Amino acid sequence: MKKRIVVFLFICCFLFPSRVSALSVSARSACLMETTSGRVLYEKDKDNPRLIASITKIMTAILAIESNRLEEVVTVGEEVLTMYGSNIYLEVGEKMRLRDMVYGLMLRSGNDAALVIAVFLEGSEEKFVDAMNAKAQEIGMKNTVFYNAHGLDEVTENKSSAYDMALLSSYVSKNEEYMKIVGTKKYTVQTDKKSYLWHNRNKLLSLYDYAIGGKTGYTPRAGRTLVTNAQKDGLNLTAVTLNDGNEYDTHQALYDYAFENYKLYTILDKDKFRVDEGFYKDKAYIKQSFSYPLTEEEKDQIKVLVQLEGDASYQKDEAIGEVIVTLDGEEIYRDTVYGKQKQKRSFWDIIWSFFS
Repeated sequence: MKKRIVVFLFICCFLFPSRVSALSVSARSACLMETTSGRVLYEKDKDNPRLIASITKIMTAILAIESNRLEEVVTVGEEVLTMYGSNIYLEVGEKMRLRDMVYGLMLRSGNDAALVIAVFLEGSEEKFVDAMNAKAQEIGMKNTVFYNAHGLDEVTENKSSAYDMALLSSYVSKNEEYMKIVGTKKYTVQTDKKSYLWHNRNKLLSLYDYAIGGKTGYTPRAGRTLVTNAQKDGLNLTAVTLNDGNEYDTHQALYDYAFENYKLYTILDKDKFRVDEGFYKDKAYIKQSFSYPLTEEEKDQIKVLVQLEGDASYQKDEAIGEVIVTLDGEEIYRDTVYGKQKQKRSFWDIIWSFFS
């Protein structure tokens, strides 16, 4: 049986604590998440599924982008005739690049663009919805069900939670093409039939200095929904509000709260990770770094524990243990530790591990 040995325990305890300011929002549901780590910094009824309106189109957009077909030309079909509400006014037979159509989808919330994209990519909206739900499951959205590609809720209802939409927003924020599109304030398109000039409906891009993207939504039943992204001093955030009549003020308050109280710290650096003593000295590595947002008072509550196997030998790049990070006694991260090269332990290495 393999014996587990604790190699070292690192405790951060070097700054004075500070108070975290209180925060209250008007949204029925809200979630503020740091996208690098996935940590929730603020929540209000975050797991309750609600109608989400046009923030549905975040999923439609990422599926279009990940199809790797953005340069293909889409011919608009008769399905566009069934769309109403916010449209970009596509015409039957009009030809437009998929990339340009995604801009219309996200900047102007084109319901017609959403349906045309769905039919183009999967042959029917029903099959596209299946792909939307499959992607939601992949991301970990447990309280989400999509029934259409646009978010209109008079016939079918798309529902999600603030937390699930924050997960989706965190996922898409790592896609450069997506962030380029939703961070664009103005976009022009020329098709075979007409010219378009679109201004982004997301007002936060102009209202808040650190805003970098997002998507608006509204139906009478859902109320105003909003997903946005902001970035400052290495802290990457996303905010989600569902049914909030004061959404832009809410998002600014959420971001101000986070930027004032949290900083992103690198707790594990894969380039500096090492074991300082014993058989595994300078022979262990991790494959990825780990960063986490912390308040000043939380920094002295972080502990890093490395547990390595105490058996006789290992192969190069073989798993030899784990590194575990806790915050105030609660585990927040766990990863595998690997051996740098094939090793067989000497008699003295075995003696050392026994007494360790």
